Amino acid sequence: MTFAAFMASPAGRFLRAIVGLALIGGGVLEAAFANNTILGIALVVVGLLPLLAGLFDFCVVAPLFGAPLSGAKVRASQHSHAQ
Repeated sequence: MTFAAFMASPAGRFLRAIVGLALIGGGVLEAAFANNTILGIALVVVGLLPLLAGLFDFCVVAPLFGAPLSGAKVRASQHSHAQ
């Protein structure tokens, strides 16, 4: 559950938001300058998921590691295990 704990931390949330923004930016650049609108739109749509996950404190891959979807629940479970 270490991965989920990192992704629920402020650094993990920041990383998800940055990755989302990078994908969105890449999609906009791809659509504008490479004239590949379909790939550009796909990158923007895919980039929205990590951006929104970082902003709203959830991690869609955490359940794959046996952790809750909610970042707050992951942090709460980390505190209960530490005691």
